[in-house]
Amino acid sequence: MRWVVMRRCDLFRWGLFVVILGAGLLLATGLAGQVSRASARQQRDVPIYSVDTGEKKVAISFDAAWGADDTPKLLEILKQHHVKTTFFLTGIWVKKYPEMVKAIAAEGHEIGNHSLTHPHCSSLSGVEIKKELVENDALIYNLTGKHATLFRPPFGEYNNLVLQTARSSGFEAIQWSVDSLDWQDIGKEAITERVLKNIKPGAIVLFHNNAKYTPEALPVILDALQQQGYQIVPVSGLLLKDNYYIERSSGIQKQKRMSAPQAKPILQPVTPELIPE
Repeated sequence: MRWVVMRRCDLFRWGLFVVILGAGLLLATGLAGQVSRASARQQRDVPIYSVDTGEKKVAISFDAAWGADDTPKLLEILKQHHVKTTFFLTGIWVKKYPEMVKAIAAEGHEIGNHSLTHPHCSSLSGVEIKKELVENDALIYNLTGKHATLFRPPFGEYNNLVLQTARSSGFEAIQWSVDSLDWQDIGKEAITERVLKNIKPGAIVLFHNNAKYTPEALPVILDALQQQGYQIVPVSGLLLKDNYYIERSSGIQKQKRMSAPQAKPILQPVTPELIPE
């Protein structure tokens, strides 16, 4: 009888131990998962959406994937306003309109990489992403003699692999902070109001080269910005060149603060050792 009672006690203790151990493992696993998810959120990479600058400068950009009928009009408007911008070109557009690519470059505008085929890059492998970038850059170089240094992901879609592959291939990833929504054909007045309402120093504005109302809205926007004292530059003319970081929560490119130089230690005078007699 005593042996049975002891065995039952032992079984109870072992059962309690197993329950406590299991609960501990579940708790540890849950905490580890939370830490892992938090770490992943903290480490999420972002492209440049805008630039933190004390100068009254903004950048205007155009994405070109389909159509070129309005591009000559845009180039003429930009020329009349003495403005240089950035055109992000896809490879399919470059192949179809090589003379327009040359015209854009001849006018002194910057050409950025908008991928070869305008895919959803977030669904591609690193090898596929690099192929999209490198092959399009080769097309651009063959027509202009210059390599692109900036990349805008199609559809504005990206993940860490897209950004890391772009940077390792020599391209800085660029988004925008002001979307004109010209691709929605919302009309000249709506485009103009939207851009001017949201503009501020360091902004990057998104237009499309073949949107219906962009040629009507663009001169009004350029006039207003220049009257407000803004300098309009290509995207690369807005970016910080070194000693910067990209704020993960906003995509704003910011200058790193220089840490104060450390004071040199004060050298203590050396007392010569006494030589024993």
